[in-house]
Amino acid sequence: MSDSAESPTETQNEEPQPPADDSAANDEKKKIDVLLKAVGDTPIMKTRKWAVDRGRTVQSLAQFILRFLKLDGNEQLFIYVNQSFAPSPDQEVGVLFDKTTFRWNKSSL
Repeated sequence: MSDSAESPTETQNEEPQPPADDSAANDEKKKIDVLLKAVGDTPIMKTRKWAVDRGRTVQSLAQFILRFLKLDGNEQLFIYVNQSFAPSPDQEVGVLFDKTTFRWNKSSL
């Protein structure tokens, strides 16, 4: 992945605005919110919640975090999903989001 890749965007704490048209709704679906938590002796990021493109890979997300935290090239970064498993570097963030999000419906309770 090249250094020219766009970084995730910081989410705002403002009230979400309703989409003005269908194209705005489609743009919103292209990004998901990712919550990054530091574990162990990893430096803490002031911004924990990021909007990430669904098609972005775990590897490109890890490269962004390494650059953002200004970690040395010899330091390793491990990424876990829901504190339970490490996804493969070529896995898309959107697919992980879809597979790990639990959707409860009243009839199944």
